[in-house]
Amino acid sequence: MNWFTAPDYWLSRLVLQRALAGLYLVAFLTAARQFRALLGERGMLPVPRFVARAPFRQAPSLFQLHYSDRFFAGCAWTGCAVSAALLAGADSLLPLWAGILLWLVPWALYLSIVNVGQTWYAFGWESLLLETGFLAAFLGNGAVAPPAVVLFLLRWILFRVEFGAGLIKMRGDACWRKLTCLYYHHETQPMPGPLSWFFHHLPRPLHRAEVAANHVTQLVVPVLLFTPQPVASAAAALMIVTQLWLVLSGNFSWLNWITIVLALSALRLPGSPPSVPSAPLWYEILVLALAALLLFLSYHPVTNMISRRQVMNRSFDPLHLVNTYGAFGSVSRIRYEVVVEGTLDDVPREDADWREYEFRGKPGDVRHWPRQFAPYHLRLDWLMWFAALSPAYAGDWFGGLVERLLENDRDTLRLLRRSPFPPDTPPRFVRARLFRYRYTSWREMRETGACWERIYVRAYLPPTRLAGVAQRSQRS
Repeated sequence: MNWFTAPDYWLSRLVLQRALAGLYLVAFLTAARQFRALLGERGMLPVPRFVARAPFRQAPSLFQLHYSDRFFAGCAWTGCAVSAALLAGADSLLPLWAGILLWLVPWALYLSIVNVGQTWYAFGWESLLLETGFLAAFLGNGAVAPPAVVLFLLRWILFRVEFGAGLIKMRGDACWRKLTCLYYHHETQPMPGPLSWFFHHLPRPLHRAEVAANHVTQLVVPVLLFTPQPVASAAAALMIVTQLWLVLSGNFSWLNWITIVLALSALRLPGSPPSVPSAPLWYEILVLALAALLLFLSYHPVTNMISRRQVMNRSFDPLHLVNTYGAFGSVSRIRYEVVVEGTLDDVPREDADWREYEFRGKPGDVRHWPRQFAPYHLRLDWLMWFAALSPAYAGDWFGGLVERLLENDRDTLRLLRRSPFPPDTPPRFVRARLFRYRYTSWREMRETGACWERIYVRAYLPPTRLAGVAQRSQRS
């Protein structure tokens, strides 16, 4: 089957696979370093409690069969090791069938984590990594030329990511249609980056041009992915440039980077393809059967995408094989932040010695300039942004966070940039207050050295001690 392979994409496949392995490595490293406080046996949302009520068919996972913190850590670090091996090209040293199986190992391990990750893993880029990782496992290795069908299906994922995001913007917040969303977005996005302050202060006409360019990139350019070369490569290159612009403007975990990885499937990189034998018949049959399955499963994402009631970031099967995506259908105009404080005083009066906890990524100290963390994902920081939007987003885990701060829990404190209390002296009370944050102006920053200004809004959680955490959490 000469039509089955696309030899000219051999270098694109190589770069795509190595970049994907790098993202797997980041994802597993994130899981290994954060899971104990978030999902562990003493975590805020313990896996054992979740699997006790979620059947295997609903959330297939290795942790349905057995869970311990040591076993979870073993799976996460095994994922790191396999990802590092794939990054180094281990699959190219194996027969074709063994290379495919090796690529399915990180997919199966990460699926096991996502399916028990609950709120901490309820992000679109988790499903996007799984969908891309599963399909990319069948790209083959140096033993065969890249299969054109798999490259087409990777472009199909990219099309749904971009076109779906474009549609939900046009159907959602009016500021996208008025080209004004970037008047606010850089200030109110979940986790600003080191350049976000400067992006926010760009001239408003440039912000409008950015939004207009975004609409073109998400609603027009994706169609060109399925056209002949060099148009498809030009479309992919434009998408890559757009994603790199987004990388500079904020911290969006690996969302932008995996979109770049997908764009490589349409980018024909220069270079003479090596001479390889024809693909074996079993491989051709396997790939074609996989394509038929994935196209069949695409029914729900497509109907969702064309629906007026389109939803973002939804999985339609427990294996996350085909999903729907989207981001920022609405944009906040005002930034709120939950500031968590503790005191050693016996009486939690307003004039007590309240000391603020500092998070790694989310705004806190107005003089602390945001850092670049993406593609590494600070899960607690992201959920704190949702908690500031509404206490309903934090109802199942915020009480657990406060309880662990009152205990000076070591694993929880590792998620923070700074705790104001010594390890052997936990606070007597913890409280949370809601503040409105805004970027300072150029003049204010020069005079004060602060990139933020904040104004107190209201109490978020009254002073709480260990005996009252569970009861107050239930009331919220």
